[in-house]
Amino acid sequence: MAHVWRDGKVGEVVFGIIIPTLVALIIVGVALISTPSLIGLKYPLLEAIIIVGVPMLIGLIWNQWAGGASGFLLGSLYALYYSDQLYASQGSGDISLIGNLVSAMLIGYIAGALGKRSTSYRRMIPAGVVAGIMGALLVVLVGQFSPILGGISISGLLLAFLPRVLAGVIVPFIARAFLRHGTFQDKQT
Repeated sequence: MAHVWRDGKVGEVVFGIIIPTLVALIIVGVALISTPSLIGLKYPLLEAIIIVGVPMLIGLIWNQWAGGASGFLLGSLYALYYSDQLYASQGSGDISLIGNLVSAMLIGYIAGALGKRSTSYRRMIPAGVVAGIMGALLVVLVGQFSPILGGISISGLLLAFLPRVLAGVIVPFIARAFLRHGTFQDKQT
């Protein structure tokens, strides 16, 4: 550890250990606090990160197949988790969960297909926004067949579109940082 301080690699310690540990502690802290407002915030954040942000990011930085595959895997995990929560509270499942699963696949694939690993915001942001819009349209369509969700309302449309379109604007900045700083290039250590 002493050589790290002598070689001037304090940034590696800060960004490699301290910041990830603080983020992990914040996540655990939010999970432990069970106020109604935080519980209401956890599920939309989970959805935005797991089935929108990560597949979009992987699609943008890798390719459409990796984005679609990550969307399938993460969408499946999200659907299983949410289905368990829904079944525990209501005793039944819901068709809208397949919309979330397929939406995650579609978002990752479209972001990768339109982004083509470009580092240009002129290409990445439209790719992310279009992917988000198409994913939201699919969620809204499948939600029409849900006995629990029923018909769509203005607030329902807003909840489907807003996080996906916002992710389409925000995630390209993260993807560009990954691509620009050589995260996915072979480095010799």
